[in-house]
Amino acid sequence: MALRTPLYDAHLAASARMVEFAGFEMPVQYAGVLEEHAAVRENAGMFDVSHMGEISIDGRTALRTAQRLVTNDLSKCSDGQAQYSALCNERGGVIDDVI
Repeated sequence: MALRTPLYDAHLAASARMVEFAGFEMPVQYAGVLEEHAAVRENAGMFDVSHMGEISIDGRTALRTAQRLVTNDLSKCSDGQAQYSALCNERGGVIDDVI
C-alpha cells in the first residue's frame, strides 16, 4: 500500500483522482485539465510536495551543521518553524531548494 501525505484527506475532499507516485498516493487531476489551467491563471495553484523527502539533523551541533548546508540564517527560526532556502554544495553551487 502506498503512503499518504498529510494533505491526503484534503485531496479527496476536493475530488482528486489519486495515483501512486514515488511510493505515495498523490493527486493527478481534480476537475479536469482545462478547469485547472483556468483556475491557476485566474487565481492561484499549489502543489503537495510533502512526498519529496525529509532530512533530520540531530544533536548538539545540529544548527551549525544545517547552517553550513543552506543559504538562509536558520538561527532566526524557532522550534517548529520552517525556512525556505537553497541547499548548496561545498563550493556554494545550488543543489536543490529545501524547506
